[in-house]
Amino acid sequence: MSALPALPRQIPQRPDPQRRPRLLMCAARHGLPDYRRDRDLPRLLRCTGGDILAALVALEEEAEMQRRGGDPSWSCTRHIELLIALLSERRLRGQ
Repeated sequence: MSALPALPRQIPQRPDPQRRPRLLMCAARHGLPDYRRDRDLPRLLRCTGGDILAALVALEEEAEMQRRGGDPSWSCTRHIELLIALLSERRLRGQ
């Protein structure tokens, strides 16, 4: 019996937030009309300056890793808020 070689696994550098569970994305899309950049960004990022989109991507990736790993510190609410901000900021940049 011969062992099959393992196929290389492609892991994207920056996962597209659109490739998240439907329920998370649906909740994020429903929250888009209520997103207020001046109110929500400071609360989510807890800092000013720098590349906002890159910071949001990093935070959302961290939340996704927590979710996938079953981390008890994962917050569904925070993850959705990050997705809302990320989708809104990408929309503002035309991406």
